[in-house]
Amino acid sequence: KKRTESSMSEAIVVVVDEQSSAASSHSSRSGSIDIQEDEAILGTDSTSKPSSKNPRQAFAVRDADQSRKLHDQIRTAEEEHKTAVGGYIKSIIYGGLDGIVTTFAIISGIAGSAQSSKFALVLGFANMIADSISMGFGDYLSDDAELQHTKAERAREMWEFENFPEAEIQEMIDIYMKEGFSEEDAVFIVNKMAENKEFFVDHMLTKELGLLPPDEDDDPRKSGLVTTISFITFGIVPLLAYVVLESVDFSGGFNPEFLISCILTAITLFALGSLQGKYGVQYWVYTGFHVMINGAAAAAAAYLIGWGIGQLTGITH
Repeated sequence: KKRTESSMSEAIVVVVDEQSSAASSHSSRSGSIDIQEDEAILGTDSTSKPSSKNPRQAFAVRDADQSRKLHDQIRTAEEEHKTAVGGYIKSIIYGGLDGIVTTFAIISGIAGSAQSSKFALVLGFANMIADSISMGFGDYLSDDAELQHTKAERAREMWEFENFPEAEIQEMIDIYMKEGFSEEDAVFIVNKMAENKEFFVDHMLTKELGLLPPDEDDDPRKSGLVTTISFITFGIVPLLAYVVLESVDFSGGFNPEFLISCILTAITLFALGSLQGKYGVQYWVYTGFHVMINGAAAAAAAYLIGWGIGQLTGITH
């Protein structure tokens, strides 16, 4: 999450702890049920706690002691929840998955219709370049539209707070009361937050509109560029065997390019899925196989369609 949301959460926790410390015992009892449900989804067991190297791993195995130690270590450092790849993990996985699956599906369709390797190279590269440009531009447009919408809504909330703060404060009090706070606690919390105008508006943006405050590092152009680069980087994997072996003359008419491409693509899909699991809270092996199976299903469909059309039209060599 963004740095603004992190500081926002810490401030609210301090205020709430001062007013409602008695709620902790109930939270502890209900939390054990949530842990059991989450373990079934994540494939983890809270009774076995391997060494956790970051807060996400500690959360996955519900290792509260290790999580506390890790947060103590990073308290004086820059927020570690913002990983090295930052907000670009979505663009990397989004562009990479679409790139490799799309290219591999094209190659599979060509292989199913028994066309030449050169045909696969031409169509594969042409699609990869054209689609990478389109995907990157689309990612830029969607991120830019979302950012402009968020900025416009924040500006409106700021204007409303500056011109009639009483109404905005009452809206937040109503929200907190709907979430179970008493009127006395809600009034105290909201009025305390309202002393910091920027903080209050950002928090209201989240609670009332469900929007994360815009970050100064947000740049839709970078997201689009990352998507394009990721699309090409992973999209070229299925074509590597065709590039390397294109000039090799195999006796007996057997060309191993497609088989090698299948192996390389499967490994890369598993790696991408594992990356997705690493930056989430799901077990990386599960997400790796899940993404690999998804790619295999798409390629199988393309192969069968290519084979079927080849048989019907007579273009199969």
